[in-house]
Amino acid sequence: MPPPSHFSVLLFPAEGIKMDPAKVQAVIDWPAPKSRVELQRFLGFANFYRRFIRNFGQVAAPLTALTSVKTCFKWSVSAQGAFDLLKNRFTSAPILVTPDVSRQFVVEVDASEVGVGAILSQRSLSDDKVHPCAYFSHRLSPSERNYDVGNRELLAIRLALGEWRQWLEGATVPFVVWTDHRNLEYIRSAKRLNARQARWALFFARFEFVISYRPGSKNTKPDALSRLFSSSVASTDPEGILPEGRVVGLTVWGIERQVKQALTHTPSPRACPRNLLFVPVPTRLAVLQWAHSAKLAGHPGVRGTLASIRQRFWWPTREHDTRRFVAACSVCAQTKSGNSPPAGRLRPLPIPSRPWSHIALDFVTGLPSSAGKTVILTVVDRFSKAAHFIPLAKLPSAKETAQIIIENVFRIHGLPSDVVSDRGPQFTSQFWREFCRLIGASVSLSSGFHPQSNGQAERANQTIGRILRSLSFRNPASWSEQLPWAEYAHNSLPSSATGLSPFQSSLGYQPPLFSSQFAESSVPSAQAFVQRCERTWKRVRSALCRYRTQTVRAANKRRTKSPRYCRGQRVWLSTQNLPLKTASRKLTPRFIGPFRISRVINPVAVRLLLPRYLRRVHTVFHVSCIKPVLRAPARLPPPPHPCRGRTHLQGP
Repeated sequence: MPPPSHFSVLLFPAEGIKMDPAKVQAVIDWPAPKSRVELQRFLGFANFYRRFIRNFGQVAAPLTALTSVKTCFKWSVSAQGAFDLLKNRFTSAPILVTPDVSRQFVVEVDASEVGVGAILSQRSLSDDKVHPCAYFSHRLSPSERNYDVGNRELLAIRLALGEWRQWLEGATVPFVVWTDHRNLEYIRSAKRLNARQARWALFFARFEFVISYRPGSKNTKPDALSRLFSSSVASTDPEGILPEGRVVGLTVWGIERQVKQALTHTPSPRACPRNLLFVPVPTRLAVLQWAHSAKLAGHPGVRGTLASIRQRFWWPTREHDTRRFVAACSVCAQTKSGNSPPAGRLRPLPIPSRPWSHIALDFVTGLPSSAGKTVILTVVDRFSKAAHFIPLAKLPSAKETAQIIIENVFRIHGLPSDVVSDRGPQFTSQFWREFCRLIGASVSLSSGFHPQSNGQAERANQTIGRILRSLSFRNPASWSEQLPWAEYAHNSLPSSATGLSPFQSSLGYQPPLFSSQFAESSVPSAQAFVQRCERTWKRVRSALCRYRTQTVRAANKRRTKSPRYCRGQRVWLSTQNLPLKTASRKLTPRFIGPFRISRVINPVAVRLLLPRYLRRVHTVFHVSCIKPVLRAPARLPPPPHPCRGRTHLQGP
């Protein structure tokens, strides 16, 4: 038999059934309000039960009068009497009812920064209204106050279920838990729990209940119980950061002492303001290091570093020296992202002179299975912008890719002279390089993490994706059936670069949509057909040249000129696309290195000497992925002498 404290009702032969005072202790011990806010909180709790208290308005009148901002809050004997009477009504019938395990319970919980509160309720058979069965309030310990909001709300449920487990664990009907924290609705189905939540989950497994969200505006009863300890916590916890009786004194930084020692050997110039310390040349690097790299500074930019220096120090070239120092800071170079436009002017690929002499390849993956196909191989003619979209069952190997290109492209359009692709394993293999060499085609691979190099195929992928979404969005598995129509639509519509459709640019004519569109005519001679094609190709190439000029001009408005790199130069490498294994991606340095340049391929691409842990990363990078390493001078030079045309004074 459990101890009497675990029972909520006590049996007295002479008096019958009586409520255990421990179950309503939270309301019995409710302290008298000391402020208008605490009184309003109590009355908010009382308003939910006013329908069970006869003449509630008259009983609570002395308390209601104190809530007015027009009167001074002063606790009186009448207010204390009304307060005690209401507490007595809350802990007795008809408000309080005896629990019945055969009917559904309702547990209302809430947590504040100082405590948790809960109310166990049940719908009465006499009036079909929800009556309280017991109250619970718990003051949080210092460690429990460190919990986040979700864990404090979960703690309220854990303590309430533990307090009333003798009813809830044996209830025949699953009970409901009301909380104003919506995320707890999914806590019982969560797959990832911390150690504390896992322990509580084992305890919750003993009960049959459902957690339901209730807005905070309707959850004021347990909220009032959870804030009973606000005044006591406020009286014990210091309001400020420093304890009572402590004052903040002035601090003399070591850098200030160092500058003052240097000034014993070097007099301050007249141009130095009176409230600032002149910094001699030998200590300027130390001042810059303190203002920029100290923990209280946190590596700010030029403006922030200058702001710290200007508070105490001065020398003639401090602005110039600060800019050089911040630009050369290795920590800033690795951890900060640049705000300037990407480096490297647009360098377009050469314009072909005929159709299908220069092609671009790429794969579209991640598609749903459609007739056994999951991948599309995109082949684009860089001259006419014509494209073939070839459905495949999976990503092919280099040998399989070569066979597919022979059957679907070379067989129809002849052998190309250049093939552009990304750095997929199919195109970086020795087999692919040897295959292209045998057919007389050069291999052009995009630089590392720079898909713009293969922009023709990337743009065609966007177009085919848009068309397939429009044709097969109701049945995504039918995309392979719609692919021929999508290819025809792409090749029959005019290109923005040439003004002609890919059909017309490559074949010399536009296929008619209607049989009556063109009248019958005699078959033209082969020479006339070739002449017509050549005229069309010249027109297309002229349009491509004009379009390239416009594209370069527009693109370079959003780019900056790349620094001139040379072999052996050290650079920082961006980590944006590198497969680094780090504990936190957000706290990973923006750049790593420095690494040396082994070869300058062209003005916008370089090859780097990478360490072994980056052996899977291709060594060729676009200049937008790197930035040069700048070095701070070992010793800052003194300012020029006044006789050389400068007004600044000569430093020591």
